[in-house]
Amino acid sequence: MNGELLIVDDVPSAFADHVIRAFRERPEEELGFALSGGDTARACYERLAEVGAEAIDWWAVNVYWGDERCVPPDHPDSNELLGRRALLERVGAANAVHPMRCEDGPEAYQLLLGEVGRLDLIHLGLGPDGHTASLFPNSPALNADPGQLVCLNEDPSGRNKHLRMTLTFSGLARARLIIFTVSGEARREAMQAVYDGKDVPASRVRADRIIWLVDPPAAPH
Repeated sequence: MNGELLIVDDVPSAFADHVIRAFRERPEEELGFALSGGDTARACYERLAEVGAEAIDWWAVNVYWGDERCVPPDHPDSNELLGRRALLERVGAANAVHPMRCEDGPEAYQLLLGEVGRLDLIHLGLGPDGHTASLFPNSPALNADPGQLVCLNEDPSGRNKHLRMTLTFSGLARARLIIFTVSGEARREAMQAVYDGKDVPASRVRADRIIWLVDPPAAPH
């Protein structure tokens, strides 16, 4: 597998600790931080808001998203809504917030990321099928051109509804640090596949540094 595997009893607390450390060790004045979605991400952001409200100067944080469902920003399935409620509204500030909006098209977000250059931290999860962000098995985005950082994508299996916008592998590879958070027995098979180096989407992610924070029920053997 790519990256450092850390088995932790409390994934949200470990995540918060690593984000605070990344902020303190950031190479530039501001931290570029891309958020994720899902129940594990929600728990991670709620914990980060608790312990990081004072430990992080949120006026020095620029917020992005790694993927988004093509739904209105107030829709229950929106990753933007999750990030705002679980984190941003709780810490009360950010230097800049850049949500993904499908109606703007992937080119607009790619242009934004091109101007940024590199993101300091991207948070990712892991689906039971081995997907991460919205890079689903057998989906077109897996074969995106290396120069394409953002694209529209969907799950050909139909298990994950909604058209998506997502960073591609090339977009993810521009991160200084990627933190995967994986919890629950339902993710164990996918985590095992990653650990064994099998060809699932999450196994293909590259970055300067990758950390896997995995709880015991999801841990590989």
